[in-house]
Order: sequence, then C-alpha cells, then structure tokens
Amino acid sequence: MKNIFFIRHTQSEANLKNILASQLNFPLTENGKKHAFEIGSHLKKVESIDRIISSPLIRAHQTASLIAKSFDLKVEIDRRLIEQNIGIFSGMTYEEIDKRKDYMHDRSQRWNWIPKDGESYCMISERLSSFFKSIDFIKGTNILFVTHAVTMRLIRAHLEKTLPNYTHKLAENGEVWKINWIDSLSEHKVNTIFIKQSSKVKHRSTGEL
Repeated sequence: MKNIFFIRHTQSEANLKNILASQLNFPLTENGKKHAFEIGSHLKKVESIDRIISSPLIRAHQTASLIAKSFDLKVEIDRRLIEQNIGIFSGMTYEEIDKRKDYMHDRSQRWNWIPKDGESYCMISERLSSFFKSIDFIKGTNILFVTHAVTMRLIRAHLEKTLPNYTHKLAENGEVWKINWIDSLSEHKVNTIFIKQSSKVKHRSTGEL
C-alpha cells in the first residue's frame, strides 16, 4: 500500500505581511522555519516518510528541507506542485486586492477565470492531472508532497473527484493531509492528520476540517 501526504508550506514572509504571493519567491519567516522543523520532528514519530517532493518555490522548498532533516532525505522538485500564477495581482496585499474590480472575488467562479498574465483553476487542474497520473508509477510507499494553498484546494478536488467544484476553505500553513493511495482513477478520502498552529502541533480528525 502507498500512502501520500500533502502539506502546505509553513508561514512565509508573504503570509506575515498579508501579501498574495502567487509564484513570487517569498522565504519562510523565522517562525515558519521553526514550525517546519517541529512538524518534521513530529512526523518522524508517527510516519515513515521515504520521499519528500516539493514545489520549486522557496517557501515550499525551505519547508521540505527542514522536514527532510528529520528523515535524512534529499528534497526532490516537481514544478507541477507550484502555486497558482495570479498574474498582475502577484505581490499585492489583500487590502489592495479588495479594491480591485478586475479581481474575481467570488471564489466559486474561479474555475475558468484567468487573471491577466496568470492561470485559471482549470489550468492548475490540468497540470495536476498529469501529476496524479504519475503517482501510480513513482517509487516509494510514504511520500510527502510540499505545496501551496490554492494548489491544495485543487488537489483536494482531484482526490475527492468533485471537479470542477472545489472547497472554498484553504489549508492552513503547516496543515498535513494523509491519503491511502489507490490509483489516479479512484476517489480518495482526505485525512487531516494534524495542523501546526502557534507553538503546538494540534491533532485533528477529518470531520473537523
């Protein structure tokens, strides 16, 4: 049996400053680095991770590298895990975004909405389709993927076979999902095994997500 795990990177400088990071390279804060290391230490006690694969963006790669220290693993990169390219809105604060009439504020309408110079949810889903097909063939029995908020929104929809519908809730920084992998054609249950909050690792059941 193969288990796969998804984690949203821990706190970045963009998160701290309420900036829409998109594909810009914001590093982790010191607090984010501490959180990532603690998550790795905790995961080591409960799971046998044998591969760690990350988005190429620095906030995800730093998270992956700090977790990898607990397992003595090298971090691999998969560009398909990268965050949504939000185009001209990249780097804006949420306060600035709130004032923009050309931004799609209705979360339910983002499937086909393409921000100028960016990508729609549908476009993210297309690269994730390729990603999920590849999981059927990659080696490893407990694989951790480090990625981003919007990408995880679409990952969940892929796993639960709800596309083009998707949850409006975003995974929190440091939130970890565990999935008992069947194959890329099957529907999967997403189990939230824990969320890193403040200075504590907090266990949560699936129903609380």
